Amino acid sequence: MKDLQHSADASTVEEAMAAQNYEQAIVDSEGATALAMQNTLLTPRFYTTDFDEMDAIDVSPVREDWDVLIGQMQADPNKGHFKKNEDWDHIDWEGMEPKLKAEFIDFLVSSCTAEFSGCVLYKEMKRRGNNEDIVTLFQLMARDEARHAGFINDALREAGIAVNLGFLTQKKKYTYFRPKFIYYATYLSEKIGYARYITIYRHLEANPEHRFHPIFKWFKEWCNDEFSHGEAFALLMKTDPKLTSGGNVWWIKFFLTAVYSTMYVRDHQRPAFHAALGVDPDWYAHEVFTKTSEISKQVFPITLDIDHPRWQRGLERLQKANADLAEAKQSGNIFKRIGASARAASAFISLYTIPAKQHDVPVSTRLEPAY
Repeated sequence: MKDLQHSADASTVEEAMAAQNYEQAIVDSEGATALAMQNTLLTPRFYTTDFDEMDAIDVSPVREDWDVLIGQMQADPNKGHFKKNEDWDHIDWEGMEPKLKAEFIDFLVSSCTAEFSGCVLYKEMKRRGNNEDIVTLFQLMARDEARHAGFINDALREAGIAVNLGFLTQKKKYTYFRPKFIYYATYLSEKIGYARYITIYRHLEANPEHRFHPIFKWFKEWCNDEFSHGEAFALLMKTDPKLTSGGNVWWIKFFLTAVYSTMYVRDHQRPAFHAALGVDPDWYAHEVFTKTSEISKQVFPITLDIDHPRWQRGLERLQKANADLAEAKQSGNIFKRIGASARAASAFISLYTIPAKQHDVPVSTRLEPAY
């Protein structure tokens, strides 16, 4: 495989997706691709939206911050970064503890699917758009996400598998979201992604004995891309004050609750993975929620009260209900399935109805990574 064909060296999303390591060097994609194809409440989804509405956005109200951000992304500080080098340690996949191996592969496949989901959405916006500001932004973000997905697939290939990203593009079910829901969900996805990666990176920086795979060494630059993408969506929301006021605040609260609780439940499905990292999932969740809440103050007028007595209890109830639901689905017990679904819904409502914290939103939304 020619190194020049690596997605890390690509300048555009089209180049990245055409790179040999990205589409052609599939080792054995069947198992990983089947995992990536799943559509559940906890698995990453592919989205489509009203692209004409997004193309009509006028960024004039945030022009100064917008031009600075686009300039930083066009400078492309991470070009050539997301590929193996001399810092990539050899991994004995065959000797890895089976439960850890299964959970880590699940983590990599889920991460790859999430990154590629963003790539597909951003690339489509770039393809359909005529607004130079919007097309430029989405081309840059699609480029970054393509690199990330290609890099994760590099890691998976060492385990003898890979996600067939081209197959996902054609076959995975797409979920329609109105543009404002894309803004809320994607902003939070990018920012919580930053908080997750930087928390792990800093933890392993202080405790390198727990770094059981070299991909974690790349998390700092990775999460800085996530941070920039979140900044872009913050600026998009800032162009229209209605998006973060009035009745839309209830939608913001819904997406905050959904994103936080989904992360909590998903992470508690990977006990061996977190044990290997030397991380307690409850501590990790609180750290990530705290960082994400602090960052999201830049554009959202509310944050969730993650210290409320009902918060942790509600997350634990939701996690238990989800575990019981998975067991009921496996056994085919319809009554247990209905009961677990009802308990999950009740737990989510309990979380959603915790009074939110309100604050004033700053005039300028632009932030720099601070963790």
